[in-house]
Amino acid sequence: MPTFEKKNFNYSEWTRGRFSEVVTVSGPGRMIFLAGVGAENENGAVGDILYPGDVLGQARYAFDKIGRLLARHGATFSDVVKMVAYVTDIRSSGIYFKCLAEALGDAPRPAHTFLNINQLAHPGMLVEIDVTAIVSRELD
Repeated sequence: MPTFEKKNFNYSEWTRGRFSEVVTVSGPGRMIFLAGVGAENENGAVGDILYPGDVLGQARYAFDKIGRLLARHGATFSDVVKMVAYVTDIRSSGIYFKCLAEALGDAPRPAHTFLNINQLAHPGMLVEIDVTAIVSRELD
């Protein structure tokens, strides 16, 4: 029976504990893609952003939402292999990475890209995160 294996690699000392430079996945698995998770109010109207002007609140909410979405699909932060984060103000990087560390806990650090851009999906959004996770798949 084929096995599933995920490995995280760091080749540079400075990346350890921050992100994995390479994540490899081999064997049967199911990929989960979360698109642009931010502080959109899940029970509100389109464009209703929670925690306006508060990058800490928005980042914590986004990571909470990511955790809940992963769980709905049988995954955890330990299964995340790639993240791309977008912020509208590079000065928020310290807050963002604090929230990332809180969310990941002891999980292996995924490959991670952090970008500063002018605007996100909705006015008032300060943080948006794409996530790719892979979990072992039971063969039928």
